Amino acid sequence: MKSQIAVSVLACSSAAFAHTIFQRVHVNGVDQGYLKGVRHPTYNGPITDVTSNDIICNGGPNPLVTPYPTDIIDIPAGAKAAIQYNNVLQPNGYNPSNAADPVDPSHKGPVMVYMAKVPSALQTDVTGLGWFKVFEDGYDGTNWGVDRMVANHGVVNFTIPSCIPSGNYFLRAEM
Repeated sequence: MKSQIAVSVLACSSAAFAHTIFQRVHVNGVDQGYLKGVRHPTYNGPITDVTSNDIICNGGPNPLVTPYPTDIIDIPAGAKAAIQYNNVLQPNGYNPSNAADPVDPSHKGPVMVYMAKVPSALQTDVTGLGWFKVFEDGYDGTNWGVDRMVANHGVVNFTIPSCIPSGNYFLRAEM
């Protein structure tokens, strides 16, 4: 069974601490390309009002670049997927000379990935969707998910659940 998943959001940061931008998707080890299928903001600032619709897919102080991408990334159910963060928009990926890339290491917390089934992977409305969590990397008693993401140069690996029915989805990464 194959699911068509549109990566729609990056760096939907929780609270006021994450200063990073989700910029790449990998499917079964293959990088899909810089910003391909990813709706991205112009700025890596946090969304501080968690009751605002901006928390869904950025906006407000972090305006999304328009027009939105029309690339749709096909990810089969059960596939190994990865998202990649960097602290600024940078097509060359991880920058080891920047101590705050992919995010300042003082920003501790979990990393989560959500999906929502949508009628069209190209739709612009993200309100009222039924988001469900497909991955969480929290605190293991020693380190946070963000610590592991930083150690992995901004890459977060997870598996798309094999029970996901075929269709169009948005994928939202959050930290």
